Amino acid sequence: MSEASPRKIRVVINRGGGSFGEDKAAQLEALFEARGIEAKILAVEPGELDRHCGEAAEAAGVDALVAAGGDGTISTAAGAVAGTDMPLGILPLGTLNHFARDAGIPLDLEAAVEAIAAGRTRAVDVAEVNGRVFINNSAVGMYPKLVRDREAQQRHFGRGKKLAMLIAAGRSLWRFSHHRLTLRIAGREAPVETPLLFVGNNRYETGLLALGKREAIDRGELCIYAPLARSALSFVWTSVRAVFGRPDEQADFLTLDGVESVEIDSPRTRLMVATDGEAQPMETPLRYKVRPGALKLIVAEQGGEREESPLSRT
Repeated sequence: MSEASPRKIRVVINRGGGSFGEDKAAQLEALFEARGIEAKILAVEPGELDRHCGEAAEAAGVDALVAAGGDGTISTAAGAVAGTDMPLGILPLGTLNHFARDAGIPLDLEAAVEAIAAGRTRAVDVAEVNGRVFINNSAVGMYPKLVRDREAQQRHFGRGKKLAMLIAAGRSLWRFSHHRLTLRIAGREAPVETPLLFVGNNRYETGLLALGKREAIDRGELCIYAPLARSALSFVWTSVRAVFGRPDEQADFLTLDGVESVEIDSPRTRLMVATDGEAQPMETPLRYKVRPGALKLIVAEQGGEREESPLSRT
């Protein structure tokens, strides 16, 4: 019997991730080696993620790209491999790990490594805005400003992410403002005034017991939510009503499901846009679209239909 060729993966770790430690690379290398996988581990600074994920996606002889970090790290890696045959594995080392949870990927590190070693893949959706891929959601208005405020506090004052976010949320309410936007969908146009417009990759739940979760990430649709509040107090009240399942859909929210693409315009030439928790300015109009099944994701056994992957060949 001939020996199987070594299975090779490239693991990109975000040094700025929520659970990164200097011993993590050695730990991961040992876990993969024990499962017969040759893993090249790269621990990189957040500003270098794009380059290293792009290089890994194009590297010869690499069977899979594995992203180790939070949702921002995974989003960057997904952007590098979406639309290709390169599978993406996930090691959830972030603070919240929304995408991993929705995809049914184990949050325990050793269990996540085991899932990658098994090599079962599933085609899931990504979305994009002006060519930038995101896996969870994107937002315009209050949230991108909150993200920038949080990042500044972390950078200048060394505050933890949760505390910085809480302070930023309070400031955002104090400086409350709303945007005049125009939505264009399937040839139809509608104006909306809102403090926050949210675009999700597939449908998000808003109820208390499932807040921020998705039933599926492979239905080929965008969802759009926009509270119609005109003041900070009404925004808080609308949000509370939504969480507890009693919103007046006509008066409180603009809610659209099953959207394949949407163009969002503004009187401003540029808007601050958040994608998977990362904020950046973008030129208007903002062009959103879903890319059904564009990401070949390595999942745990219960994560969907089984499909042969390069990692499971012998």
